[in-house]
Amino acid sequence: MPKQLTAYPMASVLDVSHAVAGAEISASKLIEEAIARLDVLDAGIRAFTHKTTDRARAQAARIDRLRAQGHALPPLAGVPYAVKNLFDIEGLPTLAGSRLLAGAAPAKGDAALVQRMDAAGAVLLGALNMDEFAYGFTTENTHYGATCNPHDLTRSAGGSSGGSAAAVASGMVPLALGSDTNGSIRVPASLCGIFGIKPTFGRLPREGSYPFVYSLDHLGAFARSAEDLALCYSMLCRDARDEAEAIGSAITAGPDDKPLRVAWLGGYFERNAGPEAKRAARAAAQALGAQDELELPGVEAARAAAFVITAAEGGQLHIEHLRENYEQMEPLSRDRLAAGAMVPAAWYTKAQRVRARFHAQVCRLFEEFDLFIAPATPVPAQPLGSAFFDLNGCALATRPNMGLLTQPISCIGLPVVAVPMRVAPEALPIGVQLIAPPWREDIALRAALQLERCGAAQCKPLATALQARTGYIE
Repeated sequence: MPKQLTAYPMASVLDVSHAVAGAEISASKLIEEAIARLDVLDAGIRAFTHKTTDRARAQAARIDRLRAQGHALPPLAGVPYAVKNLFDIEGLPTLAGSRLLAGAAPAKGDAALVQRMDAAGAVLLGALNMDEFAYGFTTENTHYGATCNPHDLTRSAGGSSGGSAAAVASGMVPLALGSDTNGSIRVPASLCGIFGIKPTFGRLPREGSYPFVYSLDHLGAFARSAEDLALCYSMLCRDARDEAEAIGSAITAGPDDKPLRVAWLGGYFERNAGPEAKRAARAAAQALGAQDELELPGVEAARAAAFVITAAEGGQLHIEHLRENYEQMEPLSRDRLAAGAMVPAAWYTKAQRVRARFHAQVCRLFEEFDLFIAPATPVPAQPLGSAFFDLNGCALATRPNMGLLTQPISCIGLPVVAVPMRVAPEALPIGVQLIAPPWREDIALRAALQLERCGAAQCKPLATALQARTGYIE
């Protein structure tokens, strides 16, 4: 007999927090139902590596006491969430997807962003699967298993934040935190059919998160709606009052607000997109009134620079692991890390110069435009275990090239919101990137909200196949 599960974890963040604040449901009851849902769904998806049920119950009980005592509740009171397992969680080892760290000492405190979510009243349910050391785009982790795409359990959820995206897309949690170095939020958001945000490089504090590439790492979030994403992001930015106010303005933007000057990116982004990705980008461009097509100068060189920087910094970070524990490392990434450790300093220096030049060129274009649109992934989710995928008749290696369209943007640290575009019921999800000028996350979120409200963007409902495989009923 299929198990009937509560609808609350599939509700919006605002609906959940209002239900708790209005005593429609206690935080404790909601969290118990969320834990039960997680136990059913994760058996088929494998998004979680740790469940923090004792902590979640204690947090929920604290929220219920505050409400009983008549205190005002924080904005995310009772909202379940989870984090990629490179975020420190007090009392747990921070795995970063690696077996090498399983025996490490437990974290003595929470990561900075976990602290901010807790202060906002959100309830942590656990840590989420990822590619080892965040080096990959598939979350096919040799040590902790492959995370399955909730829309087709035979396909990849993307990576490296695949556990985060799958947990949100499947309704185990309405919010999750992840990281993005070369596309690790935007790729899984696109493949799982949800929203994600990669803020401007340096916007959010990285204290308490396991690094991959110091000069490229970003932290961000996933949600099933643009409004939920904006609300979560404003909580993560709570120490930056101006940013929180800008996000509030983006949420309440109306038809009388000044239209955005939007262009879609052609050239490289057109050549490296399959038919589904092209349709998604064109649909977003049409809905946002884009009149111009642009080709970013030097975009191929920027991606090459990102490859060199990633390899060099990642290789140096893990050089001791490579020397002492090579055989215990993820076979899919250790050779690339080893090669990166041998990148000459002159190559790295040149790559950083290319990066700086590309940043200046793109910022000049933002004098004419407020927002760029590009596909987020070249193709939809591929079958688990696929070494290659077909892109317009050309076979490309899956693990490095699912980030083909995100990596050049990561290279220069621009803020991006990944938006799932409406697709046919039988089609796999695919998304677009909304790319804004530095420090203007509010512009990208405003555009995402506009796409959602006009019906062009939509978090894809779960397929009946997942219901059959995991035994649940909405």
